[in-house]
Amino acid sequence: MTIRFIHAADLHLGSPFKGFAGLPGKISETVRESTFTAFRNLIDYAAGARPDFLLIAGDIYDGEDRSLRAQEQFRQGMETLSEVGVPVFVSHGNHDHLSGSWVRFSLPENVHVFGPEVETAELTVRGTNVRIHGFSYPERHVTEPVIGHYPQADSDAVEIGMLHGSIRGDEAHDVYAPFTKDELLGKGYDYWALGHIHKRQVLHKQPPIVYPGSLQGLHRKESGVKGFYDVTIRQGTPSLEFIPAGALVFGEAEVDCSGIRHADEWLDRCMDQIRAFREANGPGLIDLLLFGIDEQSEAMFSDAPESEWLEFIREAASNDFPDIGVHRMTWEREAAPSVPGGLMRDVLDEIGSWDMDGWKSRLSDLYGHRQAYKFTGRLDEESIREIRKEAERLLTDGLMKGGRAE
Repeated sequence: MTIRFIHAADLHLGSPFKGFAGLPGKISETVRESTFTAFRNLIDYAAGARPDFLLIAGDIYDGEDRSLRAQEQFRQGMETLSEVGVPVFVSHGNHDHLSGSWVRFSLPENVHVFGPEVETAELTVRGTNVRIHGFSYPERHVTEPVIGHYPQADSDAVEIGMLHGSIRGDEAHDVYAPFTKDELLGKGYDYWALGHIHKRQVLHKQPPIVYPGSLQGLHRKESGVKGFYDVTIRQGTPSLEFIPAGALVFGEAEVDCSGIRHADEWLDRCMDQIRAFREANGPGLIDLLLFGIDEQSEAMFSDAPESEWLEFIREAASNDFPDIGVHRMTWEREAAPSVPGGLMRDVLDEIGSWDMDGWKSRLSDLYGHRQAYKFTGRLDEESIREIRKEAERLLTDGLMKGGRAE
């Protein structure tokens, strides 16, 4: 007995990709189209490999107001798989829940969309009965456990569970349809196809409990190669092959600025790191982290605003590596520069005194807004650290410029 299927999740078709202003034209277009490109890569692979079926475990669309274009792209992909005889099983997640408002598109008969209650779909693969269990989110917030509604395994069939949710107690992610690993294992299934967590993870090997991660990174925190799993279960033994699908990779490159005295030296070092990133990852969008900034290199950088340095490296990178974009640059200075006192210094001191609850309180209107949420994501400790660092950098730049102007 051998069955083969593809497990994908978190396509987020139509993600708006806000916050990437200033990128050169070609890479900007690549970013905007990346979720659609990654989806086409998935469809092309599935149409060529012709697995027994395809599982998509939630968040096909980026929002409850599914765009016409995103729906049409998805429908065309399903038509392609219908033509080669590949069944598709779909569960909708918290982003594309069933209560959203959108213009409906019809889907071909090879597509089974799970409803708001846990249900079982069955098919026969070369004489082997396969049972697939799943549900779609009836609304955005499914915070109560759903795992108890999944049936126990039938030993005469290959049993697969689809669940868009997170491990109970995992505070690094928004907790939806929470479960424990023991609860999943207790069902006796041969494979758990999970979604919701955008990082690729195998929570258990035998039987596999798997997050394939998002099909395409959606922002700089979602770094690394993204894709899906090609899964084979042969005589009860599973094997998983990860297949890259993303149109570009988010990442970071570190540039050592020690000993630099001239802009051309800095440019050469930046281009070396960009080249290395391109060779290792393919097309991508990177942040440059400048470190080792000594007194002389600091003096060089101070002769032009940071925005000009960023524009300069973006133009140079686009000429040599048109499929690599520089998102932003961060200056890692060894010590805070001397700045004038007064009101701005007081502001810096005030920001430095805020604890986690203080930051969350001050940003609650933005991060808790129903429409803004799709662009901001969750306000976690890493987000707050980045916001604090960027706020202090902007204020420090203002202090330095103010000091020079005086």
